[in-house]
Formats: sequence, C-alpha cells, structure tokens
Amino acid sequence: MASQNSRTETLDYIQTMLRELYTLAQAERYDILAYMIEMSYIECSDVLRGERPGRLTGKKDTKLGDLPISIRRHLS
Repeated sequence: MASQNSRTETLDYIQTMLRELYTLAQAERYDILAYMIEMSYIECSDVLRGERPGRLTGKKDTKLGDLPISIRRHLS
C-alpha cells in the first residue's frame, strides 16, 4: 500500500498535469474537453483537501472489461 506522502505527491503531479492539459484545451477551444479536465482538476483538489475519498467504497477494482467500449478502445 502506498504511503500517504506518496499518494499526496502523486495527486500533486496529476493536478499539475491537469492544469497544463486544461490550458492546452482552452487555447485550442476544445470547450467540452477543457470542462472535463477542469472537473478532474477539482476532484483532485477535493481529494487532496480530504473533502472526498480517493476511492469509492464498496466498489471492486475496475477491470478493462468493466469499462465502456469507447474507453476500452483507447486503452487497449
């Protein structure tokens, strides 16, 4: 299991990348994509502040087969 410090560093990194992706999406006027990235950034912020859990309880680990086909196509 990852330490709390490691998880925080990971979330900080993800948030930094999301900020950069948001800037790129905004610059190219990909409004819906920018919005979705912004929501991910906010979710990351909430987890960092402890306002939201990092995992949903009662959920098993997601396997590739559990994801929608549109997402599986991009991951495989």
